[in-house]
Amino acid sequence: MERKYVIAHDVGTSSVKAALIDIEGNIIASSEKEYGFTYPNPGWVEQNPEDYWKAIVESTKSIINFSKVKSAEIIGMVFTTQAMGIIPIDNQNNILYNNITWVDGRSEKQAKKLMRRFLGRKVFKSIVGIELTGKDVIPKLMWLKETHPDLYKKTEYFLDVNGYLKFKATGKKVAEWSGACSYAFNLKKKDWERIFFKLAGIDTSKLPPLVRSVDEVGGLTSEAAKEMGLDPGLSVFGGCDDTQSAAIGTGAIGEGAGHIYLGTSAWVGVMTEKAPKFKNAAVCLQSADPEKNLVVGITESAGANLEWLIERFYSMEKNSIKGNSVYDLLDMEAVEIPPGSDHLIFTPWLLGERCPVSTTTTRGTIYNLSLEHKRGHFVRALSEGIAYNLRWIIENFEKDFKFKIPSLRITGGGSQNDHWMQIFADVTKRKIVTTNQPKMAGAIGAAMCAFVGAGKFKDFRAVQNMVGKNKVFLTNPENHQVYDKLFMEYKSLYSSLKKTYENSNSKRFNI
Repeated sequence: MERKYVIAHDVGTSSVKAALIDIEGNIIASSEKEYGFTYPNPGWVEQNPEDYWKAIVESTKSIINFSKVKSAEIIGMVFTTQAMGIIPIDNQNNILYNNITWVDGRSEKQAKKLMRRFLGRKVFKSIVGIELTGKDVIPKLMWLKETHPDLYKKTEYFLDVNGYLKFKATGKKVAEWSGACSYAFNLKKKDWERIFFKLAGIDTSKLPPLVRSVDEVGGLTSEAAKEMGLDPGLSVFGGCDDTQSAAIGTGAIGEGAGHIYLGTSAWVGVMTEKAPKFKNAAVCLQSADPEKNLVVGITESAGANLEWLIERFYSMEKNSIKGNSVYDLLDMEAVEIPPGSDHLIFTPWLLGERCPVSTTTTRGTIYNLSLEHKRGHFVRALSEGIAYNLRWIIENFEKDFKFKIPSLRITGGGSQNDHWMQIFADVTKRKIVTTNQPKMAGAIGAAMCAFVGAGKFKDFRAVQNMVGKNKVFLTNPENHQVYDKLFMEYKSLYSSLKKTYENSNSKRFNI
């Protein structure tokens, strides 16, 4: 029986999307399972790792039962996951602490302490190209060591989310190259950047062995196979972080090709064989393709802001309208509002920000509010605010890295909203091209790791035959003047309010 299917799990910030994908890129079956967060203190965001595995098991069973595909037809399983997870595990395989997620900003003090060891923030930034914040992994490892020394001592390995899931599936404790970038990874040596860990006082023996995205890590254990209804020994591949899988899943994989992902968070990414220095909070990461890198600027909160707005402004409608009609209502009200939202600006920094500015203390701002503004103004201004943030990143990319980005492929759930896509085209002044698999880009990108790893494809270029265009949005020059003006005001808001937010939130976010 021919093996021609891959089970790909896209493990995001709030849910797992599982997909059974065939060798031509068709989604044979899919399933989504949600999980929640805990917020032990202001600025802290944790998740229970066992919730990830429960969602993996349930979603796998769902797609297998729906598709009726046999284990003998499946090439293997692969995970693509949210980045920067920290899950300490001891040598008895016990989870010692909840996952400290990528949006958690608890370790600002440790970040500043580590930069002082590099002779200060300015020297550190001149060497590395980016400042550390309380959301970065190494300061959080320092926080764990300082506040939970017994836990730190018991830890055999710190695993990210992908590493934890591979461990649950195979019993092997490893880290994959792209995931290692979220900690500290040397792109040239393809190894942990051990000097940073040593300066932070973190024992590098607690870092697991490294594998590539395309490597076969091991086979499903009998226990994992029984839980999911699969055969033991099914191949599990290295996989990658979700940013890297979405990049592959857009089909924008040529040198200098750019894409935007628009989901719970958002980012701009450009594929390259180069390894440029970090600048303006943009980072260069290992691509899912072992032969390439990915320059990326991540916006912390995008679709999450829209969900917040629905809960606060449209809760009655959400509870009374069935299906996705609440989103139709938002569009209907936003379409009535002119470009620029009558000069209302909504900054999307509800969780702080990572790029184009790096801050754990800044929060969202509603600027220039007046009696003329209605509920629909907030919807449009929020969409425009995210577009301003991404334009800022794109312009930095062109200035700092000399990329030419006349058009961008865009994927993720947000790309299905035509009104939003036209706003993006008008604000960024670029051609926007949506894909035909907007919610499954991550799963398709992850599946490519398994297809290439299993020798079904020679390289990642085969994904271009799997991903097609959906719609094209061209920029409207009539809107450039108002958006150019508001974009400049948007950027000035950060510099004007940065100190105020630090004064308001520094102590509150450092319990």
